[in-house]
Amino acid sequence: MTGLKCLGVVLTDRGSKYAVSGAPVASRADVEAVLKTLKSDKSYAKATHNTWAATLPTGALKADDGEAGAAMVILRMMERAALDGHVIIVTRWYGGKKLGGDRFRRVQDATRAYLDQIVAEC
Repeated sequence: MTGLKCLGVVLTDRGSKYAVSGAPVASRADVEAVLKTLKSDKSYAKATHNTWAATLPTGALKADDGEAGAAMVILRMMERAALDGHVIIVTRWYGGKKLGGDRFRRVQDATRAYLDQIVAEC
């Protein structure tokens, strides 16, 4: 899928690494194609979590991929930024230490990095 933007690892916390990626999408099929493209990279395919949220003309979609509640964080930020027709994926490689509630702050930080990049390009 063209348009996939991978910012790579944008932050680390107690050994966990977070990356953020995203792309314009118009349908669930587009979201699946973006995820497939991202996971064609072995490091992303082997990540602990690939949490994502998408805003589509038919409504919002999200998936936590085992990181309970994280997709809602991404979705809320996308809605506040009025970013429509897009998917944002926050990837985490677990570093061996539980982050507790800080994991949501790291998801916010990664999502903010992506949103800032999108704004900078406009």
